[in-house]
Amino acid sequence: MPAEEADIQLFNQTSCSLPVSEAQISQIASALGQHENCSFLLLEVVFVDEEEIVRINKEYLDRRYITDIITFRYDKKDHNSGIEGTLFCCAPRIKEQALEYDVPAENEFRRIVIHGLLHLIGYDDQSDGAQRQMTEKEDFYLSLS
Repeated sequence: MPAEEADIQLFNQTSCSLPVSEAQISQIASALGQHENCSFLLLEVVFVDEEEIVRINKEYLDRRYITDIITFRYDKKDHNSGIEGTLFCCAPRIKEQALEYDVPAENEFRRIVIHGLLHLIGYDDQSDGAQRQMTEKEDFYLSLS
């Protein structure tokens, strides 16, 4: 697939400072595009607080807990060209995870964005095997940046 530049829109609706930029997210999306044979047309990456991620989780997924990311794909294509979607990322939760896993916050923020992009192109993490596959892919894309 031809490498097209995704329109990346980054929103921070929290009081947290973000250790990841639109440029870094664009590089990640480009790397996934090359290696996964996909392309992104429009990506919104929205960092929210715990209250908002719980509201989204409850309203759209009927779940009542804090999670690090919720991903929505909007285009109705059955292929992975011109993907449009939003990643709702819980900035405070991601910062907590960085401490829990003893990794730099920037790495954990990038990992979560990679995780969301993998969901947009069709990967899931509902089984142990699928979860392992996603973690391997996250590690690969983290190693590129």
